[in-house]
Amino acid sequence: MNYSDILIYIMEMLGSVAFASSGAMLGIERKMDLFGVNVLGVTTAVGGGMIRDLILGITPPVMFQDASYALAAVATSTVLFFIAYIRQQLFSGSLAVWYDRIMLICDTIGLGIFTVVGSSAAIDAGYGDNRFLIVFVGVLTGVGGGMIRDMMAGTMPYIFVKHIYAVASLAGGLLFALIYPYLPRLGSMMTGAVFVMLLRYFAARYRWNLPRIR
Repeated sequence: MNYSDILIYIMEMLGSVAFASSGAMLGIERKMDLFGVNVLGVTTAVGGGMIRDLILGITPPVMFQDASYALAAVATSTVLFFIAYIRQQLFSGSLAVWYDRIMLICDTIGLGIFTVVGSSAAIDAGYGDNRFLIVFVGVLTGVGGGMIRDMMAGTMPYIFVKHIYAVASLAGGLLFALIYPYLPRLGSMMTGAVFVMLLRYFAARYRWNLPRIR
């Protein structure tokens, strides 16, 4: 494994922990037990990647080939559950504002990283000339786990109602697809991921939303 592969693996692990955190925290908010919180955390962390692998014909999906991603999600979810169990006031009152901010940060980091990881996986699978597939797979990897998480928790999927979410993933995937032939793979991924995160942050900060019928 070379230097670039190591950094990409670190990015994937960071994204897994971030998404697992958002899934686990939603499970805690929904008053799920330890098992439910772990299921939601793992699903959020690896769900998008599983959809990606099935589309690209990678069987079994990477999450079953390398258990480190699922184990990291389990560890993260379990730690958050016991923190909440011991200090339940962290999720109530004025501290609930911090809960919302942490959820936003975790979701934003996970979205940015997994969007470009998914797009990069499409290139590695031999579809480097198909930019539509590169972008499509990147978006599914970025939003898939969160969408499954929300449906399992009985809430409207985040991507349909919360500011600029899937659109940020789409923009980052498109940017990556346009620049990767001209930059090193890692540089393209970092650029795309940071772009997604910044767009998500400003969308949440300034309440950017797509038009909707009220």
